[in-house]
Amino acid sequence: MQDKRAHLHELHEQSKVGGGEKRIAAQHGKGKLTARERIHFLLDEGSFQEMGALVQHRSNLFGLDKQKILGDGVVTGYGTVNGRLIYVYAQDFTVLGGSLAEAHAEKITKVMDLAMKTGAPVIGRNDSGGARIQEGVVSLGGYSDIFYRNVQASGVIPQLSAMMGPCAGGAVYSPALTDFIMMVEESSYMFVTGPNVVKTVTHEEVSSEELGGASTHATKSGVTQFTYPNEIALIEGLKKLLSYVPQNCDEEPPSLPYTPADELRMGLQHIIPESANQPYDMKEVIGEIVDTDSFFEVHKDFAENIVVGFARLAGKSIGVVANQPAYLAGVLDIQASTKGARFVRFCDAFNIPLLVLEDVPGFLPGTDQEWNGIITNGAKLLYAFSEATVPRITVITRKAYGGAYCVMNSKQIGADMNFAWPTAEIAVMGAKGAAEIIFKKEIASAENPEAKLAEKEGEYAEAFANPYRAAFRGYVDEVILPEQTRQRLIRAYAMLENKAVQLPKKKHGNLPL
Repeated sequence: MQDKRAHLHELHEQSKVGGGEKRIAAQHGKGKLTARERIHFLLDEGSFQEMGALVQHRSNLFGLDKQKILGDGVVTGYGTVNGRLIYVYAQDFTVLGGSLAEAHAEKITKVMDLAMKTGAPVIGRNDSGGARIQEGVVSLGGYSDIFYRNVQASGVIPQLSAMMGPCAGGAVYSPALTDFIMMVEESSYMFVTGPNVVKTVTHEEVSSEELGGASTHATKSGVTQFTYPNEIALIEGLKKLLSYVPQNCDEEPPSLPYTPADELRMGLQHIIPESANQPYDMKEVIGEIVDTDSFFEVHKDFAENIVVGFARLAGKSIGVVANQPAYLAGVLDIQASTKGARFVRFCDAFNIPLLVLEDVPGFLPGTDQEWNGIITNGAKLLYAFSEATVPRITVITRKAYGGAYCVMNSKQIGADMNFAWPTAEIAVMGAKGAAEIIFKKEIASAENPEAKLAEKEGEYAEAFANPYRAAFRGYVDEVILPEQTRQRLIRAYAMLENKAVQLPKKKHGNLPL
């Protein structure tokens, strides 16, 4: 029996060193943690329970019979983060470059299946050279098994992807199917085809970082929602994100203890500039409304004309969607619409109430927008709000013009409560544009067309550049003072806490993709 114990101990020790000390040193030399270190820093001390430590691949082709390493290039298991159950897998680049094949994929799908059965989040750490080409189509089958489970788990349990090295080819589609992607700057990259293939096919010279690095995907493509300077910072970001979301779609997000106090926020009194065309930072408004330092921005560097992120209000988790007047005047465009829609749908899937802060002059005009599908993409945001059944509250701070008013969680698309500040302007369009259309003939025939335009602009502004016509019709539930906003929101969300919506029976809707 003693010999058997010793043998088991020896096997476990073998599995812990992966591809060996030399390759571990090489991993550290690149400024990267090992798969096991990544799990260690994420999970609560001593909580990790490994699964499949002794798994080996079963292929003998192309020299693989001489490269059978325990664990087969991925560490899998479960543990806790702040006492909450979490499933994890971390690809081990020291073992066959973290390449994915049959046994490797089976380990990942096993933890995904368990996560679905028990209703707990799953976190994947990607660091892989891609499919293990020595195993051929079996490797591709392994990817497909994972993709299928990603889709089945979508909206049921939170799925988070941490890119901590390369992720190329078909491998990118698993993180793309998850809820959030995090990347490490100058260390991780994602692309379907690498720089060499790009050069061969299109003759473009491009580096891995330019093609698919963290900065590229954070600013240009929007593929990643978060970037961090190093792996430890990313792991802390994962923990913070988990604190805002529930375990699964049947549970509520975690709440923090909160003692009611004076909820008036006098800093909001003078935040709106005197001129309607002057910008201001909507993040300052968010900071004043939500619990101190609780705002956790998502997609910070992409489509900056809309701001989305998690926050707490009286200790409870909420999702914030806000136009940003400080960037492109807060207009909605293709990227802003898709960014907002994705976030709204996540919040709705996981029972996180939505707060919309609205200051939107309309949709961005131009051939670039029209030819690239602003109609379809703008409809995504409209669709997302319309189908959301969580408590939904809108605060109109200034402009709410045209179709953008409708899209930004208007009363008519199912918002539960709609507030407006006295500075709100709710109209089909701005006063000048409206006057030019309505009074075109009168202005053209006037002795002084410019003076007549100014006169008619003033008339239209007096009629519509305020929230009261909408309030008279019940489209706005109440016009409130800015400093009252936090107080009224806390009470409104408490009132909506038990909101329940019965949806029509259907297989699924047809989101305008």
